[in-house]
Amino acid sequence: MSATSESISAISAAELPRVRVDLWPIWLLLGAMAVALPVIGSFPSWVTLTVAGLAMGMMIFLMASGMTLVFGLMDVLNLGHGAFVSIGAFVGTLVLFPMRAWLQADSVLLNLGVLLAALVVAMLVTGVLGLVFERIVIRPVYGLHLKQILITMGGMIVAEQMILVLWGPQNVTMPQLKAFVGTYVVGGVAIEKFRLIIVVLGLLVFAAMYAVLNRTKAGLLIRAGVENREMVEALGYRVRHLFVGVFMVGSALAGMGGLMWGLYQITVTSAMGSEVLVRVLIVIVIGGMGSVGGCFIGALALALVTNYVGFLAPTWAPLTDILLMVAIIMWRPRGLYPVAKR
Repeated sequence: MSATSESISAISAAELPRVRVDLWPIWLLLGAMAVALPVIGSFPSWVTLTVAGLAMGMMIFLMASGMTLVFGLMDVLNLGHGAFVSIGAFVGTLVLFPMRAWLQADSVLLNLGVLLAALVVAMLVTGVLGLVFERIVIRPVYGLHLKQILITMGGMIVAEQMILVLWGPQNVTMPQLKAFVGTYVVGGVAIEKFRLIIVVLGLLVFAAMYAVLNRTKAGLLIRAGVENREMVEALGYRVRHLFVGVFMVGSALAGMGGLMWGLYQITVTSAMGSEVLVRVLIVIVIGGMGSVGGCFIGALALALVTNYVGFLAPTWAPLTDILLMVAIIMWRPRGLYPVAKR
């Protein structure tokens, strides 16, 4: 083993915090699902609501994971994150509309191929814009949280206006994937086909993020750079470049989430990013600022509880997000899985 590799291993052993598995948030999520079953009273309705909640939770996770990743690793409060959500949705239309004929074909492979192409293009564009945004807007205000909030909010307003200039003020109706329109009915349980795609995609993204951060050299260097930046740079690694890559990935994930949210909502608007930003922030606070795992559990918990309450007591549904956040903070003031020390 080389001296550099031994040094990195030393950082891992001496500097990085040991991972302690905390199962309470997971048991809380499963407990909420179990309690909802007898209250709803109908197993088919419970399954339908649960699958719908998981799909919504996965979409929220896609949009929130990039923001919590940027804060946890870079200490940057990027409230302009919603702009990348909107841009991802609109850029995706540049692929979906020209290939509408393929989407109208009753072929799973053709539909998935077009969707994958749209996701790749949306992520590439938002990733590159994230690089530009970091260099021009974020870099001058590193470590200055108040200025970060003000300047990134201004960046989101500018981005929304640019979308209006490029795509016009009217709402854009998204084309649908014909092979995934409708529902699967199994034993009286109705499950929308498109929601299954969202669940699978969310699980794949979470698994990939966990594997990269915990099982790769790049993830080790990023986490080591957070804990002891000077030591990592002394070994010859440019932590700034690693963090810029993290910001690009976070922006690309926001673009992916925006496209999936637009397909789910059928219509997209220039303000869709700012509309979901509040929910994204609530999920990040619930999960623990900077925690990818906490963001995942928090997004699922928020979506499931919202669905259950919306079914049982619709008048209380608008307050569900805030009440859940208050309950979690009273239990764990730093969120379900706190990792940020700042």
